[in-house]
Amino acid sequence: MECPHLSSSVCIVPDSAKFPNGSPSSWCCSVCRSNKSPWVCLTCSSVHCGSYRCDDFVVNDTKLGLVQKVREHLQNLENSAFTADRHRKRKLLENSSLNSKLLKVNGSTTALCATGLRNLGNTCFMNAILQSLSNIQQFCCYFKELPAVELRNGKTAGRRTYHTRSQGDNNVSLVEEFRKTLCALWQGSQTAFSPESLFYVVWKIMPNFRGYQQQDAHEFMRYLLDHLHLELQGGFNGVSRSVILQENSSLSASNKCCINGASTVVTAIFGGILQNEVNCLICGTESRKFDPFLDLSLDIPSQFRNKRSKNQENGPLCSLRDCLRSFTDLEELDETELYMCHKCKKKQKSTKKFWIQKLPKVLCLHLKRFHWTAYLRNKVDTYVEFPLRGLDMKCYLLEPENSGPESCLYDLAAVVVHHGSGVGSGHYTAYATHEGRWFHFNDSTVTLTDEETVVKAKAYILFYVERQARSGSEKL
Repeated sequence: MECPHLSSSVCIVPDSAKFPNGSPSSWCCSVCRSNKSPWVCLTCSSVHCGSYRCDDFVVNDTKLGLVQKVREHLQNLENSAFTADRHRKRKLLENSSLNSKLLKVNGSTTALCATGLRNLGNTCFMNAILQSLSNIQQFCCYFKELPAVELRNGKTAGRRTYHTRSQGDNNVSLVEEFRKTLCALWQGSQTAFSPESLFYVVWKIMPNFRGYQQQDAHEFMRYLLDHLHLELQGGFNGVSRSVILQENSSLSASNKCCINGASTVVTAIFGGILQNEVNCLICGTESRKFDPFLDLSLDIPSQFRNKRSKNQENGPLCSLRDCLRSFTDLEELDETELYMCHKCKKKQKSTKKFWIQKLPKVLCLHLKRFHWTAYLRNKVDTYVEFPLRGLDMKCYLLEPENSGPESCLYDLAAVVVHHGSGVGSGHYTAYATHEGRWFHFNDSTVTLTDEETVVKAKAYILFYVERQARSGSEKL
């Protein structure tokens, strides 16, 4: 969206939630007359819509931070003095110097070094996933070691550019923006980083995530990994990314799992294989199918649905092992899932069982906390106990005898937590371990925490890393 008075776009979309009665009806797009999410030019006050009917959008701030300043002003006009004061304190915390980010570790003072991610408008779902992935060392290091890509040449080289949808998708690279975001974290040079360039690319290639409404963190993670995988299968500065993957000795061929084409670092690290067994209860015919996966979605068994906290006494405590057992146990399919038996030549009652044929290097477990009812989507708020170390997956393997003594043990690397009652509302944060210390990532704010706090969290997504060295940790 180019303003005729300026050489670059400097527009802002006011969040309709910031107005007591929604967006002002008098603010209409000069092109399509829509009053949904109006964009206002900061220089000439020309109004355009942010509902994509005009086929343009801008997510970047100006170099002077004018967009952020206007948003802050609108926030202060609506909010109470208490909320405005809290906002100013948060901004002060974000802009504090690195020297103030000191903590005591074993009696000595050290810098925190962790960098938060600014919330760009209900983008906590994205921030929690990015912080979790940034603390999976092998995955993060691969992207950080990739060569940088210059998307612009000539006069605009080295300058910040503002894109529009009309320029096409050839001008964006999810891998490059993901790489730059990961590089910005853990450098210790700033307290918070604004991932607006990555957010722009997400809007470009993942239309489901356009806008400023709350999104599902698990759904975003799957879209992100799938698109990274697809883009990584192409060339990179004339060099095939499969060659780059092969040159990384820590990602051997035995660790690769192909999903939708050639193997990439995504499938090499997160890729596993399930064996799906279906048996006809009439004739006994068995059908086997192998399915690749990047994560496992686990139901919370119904008998634990009322167990809301770890200390509640009503009913037994649900554990991650209960959820894994429910996923892999033999199950009789109901009438709506009758199996088409090739021997009986018709749909028959049958049983189903999952085995894990190959475990991934990083085991991602998604607890299905959101369930659709007849009228709405409810959240299962049950506390699920999970181990920090020694998650033993051997009993879920198809051929456990072929596994080494340590190859089935996993240690927790990160946890994504959803706070609130619904998928379209609430807030996402993440816990992750870095160099032996646990951190809590809450958008711009990063705080040091302890293991006791982590294990009390109501996990939504768990990232477990395959153990490399033998230790005496407890098993699940």
